[in-house]
Amino acid sequence: MDPAITRIAMWSGPRNLSTAMMRSWENRPDTSVMDEPLYAAYLDETGLDHPMRDEILAAGPVDVDDAIAACLEAPADSTISYQKHMAHHLLPGTDRSWIGGFRNVLLLRDPRRVLASYAKVRAEVTLEDIGVPQQLELAEYCEFVVDSDDFLTDPAAHQREICRRLDVPCGDALLESMLNWPPGRRPSDGVWAPAWYDAVEASTGFGPAPTTPPPVLPDHLAEVGDQALAIYELLRADRITVA
Repeated sequence: MDPAITRIAMWSGPRNLSTAMMRSWENRPDTSVMDEPLYAAYLDETGLDHPMRDEILAAGPVDVDDAIAACLEAPADSTISYQKHMAHHLLPGTDRSWIGGFRNVLLLRDPRRVLASYAKVRAEVTLEDIGVPQQLELAEYCEFVVDSDDFLTDPAAHQREICRRLDVPCGDALLESMLNWPPGRRPSDGVWAPAWYDAVEASTGFGPAPTTPPPVLPDHLAEVGDQALAIYELLRADRITVA
């Protein structure tokens, strides 16, 4: 891999801040982004019925080795490759050796909020579907943890700290570009955008931090929620903080 390229892998679960974070990084003039590059291979391997499954498989790549090879390619006309990854797309049989060549970060969200949102799109949800066990595994590769609720209390301070830790320039003009972006869909968005991205397509910046407590989950999600919360609290203990 070209050492002049900074490759950032932001490992998130679904229904998090991940697409807005991708928007933020794509608005930098030095950065190219990839939107969930392992998604098609994940669906092909698992056979899961996600919204727009056929379109996702057709867009590919469905071979996981091809997907990883694409992740390792140098971006055109950019010195930073920012990759939005879903932790649950990293299946048990998937090669992990390539991850070490990235600057890896965990992006967390309280799983009670994740489950309440995710269940509106897919009624049956497992712990693996929201990527929490996978994030626990990925913690050994990741340099630090970002909690989305904390981030939204002060996006500017958190982005500056994230850039500092990743050894990425973040002067005032670059920081401003990461906090404000034009609305609408992007060519870089995954083909699944119509099923998931309505809110972020309308956005021009990060939204406010939550002001209400996490929801009480219905009975059919309570056990998954309890298991996920225990892992989340363990990982969240290592989150970055800003003064």
